[in-house]
Amino acid sequence: MKYLVVTIVLAFVLFSIVQLFSMSAQKEIESYPYEVVKEYKNFEIRNYEESLFTSIKLTTNKYEQASSKGFSILAGYIFGGNDRQEKIAMTSPVTMSLEDTMTMMFMVPRDLDRDKLPTPDQKAIEFVEVPSKKMAAIRFGGWTSTEKIEKHKAKLIAALEEEGISHGNKFYYFGYNPPYEVTNRRNEVLVELE
Repeated sequence: MKYLVVTIVLAFVLFSIVQLFSMSAQKEIESYPYEVVKEYKNFEIRNYEESLFTSIKLTTNKYEQASSKGFSILAGYIFGGNDRQEKIAMTSPVTMSLEDTMTMMFMVPRDLDRDKLPTPDQKAIEFVEVPSKKMAAIRFGGWTSTEKIEKHKAKLIAALEEEGISHGNKFYYFGYNPPYEVTNRRNEVLVELE
């Protein structure tokens, strides 16, 4: 019994250390820059800056399949899967278009010049210049699933309609946390505004 208690205490301490390290490391990660234009009860309007992204098109519209496959391909590139075996800093959030075929994107750190980026080993990876845009965002916590994304997409649409705000039909999912971070998870569904 004594060993069981010691094991549980040690596991809890280790878990706490990993979570604190993860939260601390998250503050150092460069983020997709935006400015909050207006806050509402359930969502906010943001202006996003023009940014360069690495992207991979996926043949599914299910989050669970797209996130695993897309992340491994793009992470492979930034962890050295390129012609120079060069590592590139991780950025946040991981971005996914919510379409019949999803596209996953990682923002390229702002201090890197597109012309000087290493060539990906995976030929399907593309570099995409995303123009500045205005978007509405709704936030939710916990672990993400296709069902949760659809639920919050519907909530965002209803909230925009209630406020009389027009939107296009380009929706995105933004995920901010690494897989091993259990607490304080931040997820968002966004839509481009007209």
